[in-house]
Amino acid sequence: MGLLCVACASLLAWIWLTFAQGMFWRTDVRLPPRSDPARWPSVAIVVPARDEAEVLPCSLPSLLTQDYPGEAEVVLVDDGSTDGTGELALRLAREYAGLPLTVTSPGEPAAGWTGKLWALRHGIALARTAHATEPEYLLLTDADIAHEPDSLRELVAAATSAELDLVSQMARLRAVSLWERLVVPAFVYFFAQLYPFRRINRPTGRTAAAAGGCVLLRTEAAVRAGIPDSIRQAVIDDVSLARAVRRSGGRIWLGLAERVDSVRPYPALGDLWRMVSRSAYAQLRHQPLLLAGTVAGLVLVYLVPPLALLAGLATGHGAAAWAGGLAWLLMAGTYLPMLRYYRQPAALAPLLPLTALLYLLMTVDSAVQHYRGRGAAWKGRTYARPSDA
Repeated sequence: MGLLCVACASLLAWIWLTFAQGMFWRTDVRLPPRSDPARWPSVAIVVPARDEAEVLPCSLPSLLTQDYPGEAEVVLVDDGSTDGTGELALRLAREYAGLPLTVTSPGEPAAGWTGKLWALRHGIALARTAHATEPEYLLLTDADIAHEPDSLRELVAAATSAELDLVSQMARLRAVSLWERLVVPAFVYFFAQLYPFRRINRPTGRTAAAAGGCVLLRTEAAVRAGIPDSIRQAVIDDVSLARAVRRSGGRIWLGLAERVDSVRPYPALGDLWRMVSRSAYAQLRHQPLLLAGTVAGLVLVYLVPPLALLAGLATGHGAAAWAGGLAWLLMAGTYLPMLRYYRQPAALAPLLPLTALLYLLMTVDSAVQHYRGRGAAWKGRTYARPSDA
């Protein structure tokens, strides 16, 4: 009876997720309908970069060569790099004679700031004061993100056509190595499950999120929301940014990208583990009860279905096996669109419980590192717990 109850609970959870969680599994949320504005607004592209010499040759030229009809410039903020990131950026600007590039460095972050947000603060301030008139829009994009030549044009057209204050696209992450193919599509699938894009994009919705790799932000909205000062401690800065803009009355939009890609490789499991675990416990607001609930939820939703199916078959408990099998089928079915978006084989869909187990372990490890006093670590920096910052 216990096995049947747990299997049925998991099945009910999947029925609810499939039909009542904002259709999170659909991958057709792309840039909204748009048309060219009568006048193209000015844009400053701000790129925080720390030790990015490996990926910069694949990403920065795509920004410098943007086919944008209005005024635009690139500000690369060298955040204490030791690998020659700033010098490489200047060489690339000379090689790809396109949009003007400014390279600047803000020094070490002030107390209470994460490195990326400190770099963004410096870059935004420079972009707003470098000319007689400040840019009307800011494109905040990571140093590992490559844009097709019309990316900025399409983003601005979407923002102006729909009168949006924030337009964000979740860049297509690299999924080439075995571990990338197993983990990366699930990363975006889990994110969409937590923050269904359709709910985010409702003008009156309360759900707010963005994808930090590609955020077009109206400068006026940034000032009104106090960006980035109001979120200076945020490790998960993209979600915090979107919440701040929405709280200040701004309209936001988030969807999947078609022509914006991450070029950063994560060839080994350890690379992906660090990417997830550095912020997983911060996502749970460092609350032990939320951690316990998350672990229990992952077990019930992702691990129970295959276990119930196998246990039911082994013990002759047909009802439990059916419930577990149907839940597993719904899980795999909702995962298929994301696999297609990432051009991965459908055969990976039944392996989602294994990937969920990895994410469960990464989340627990994130909490363990937090309570060891290591906080969120990234590229040689370890950030204090929010209460200590």
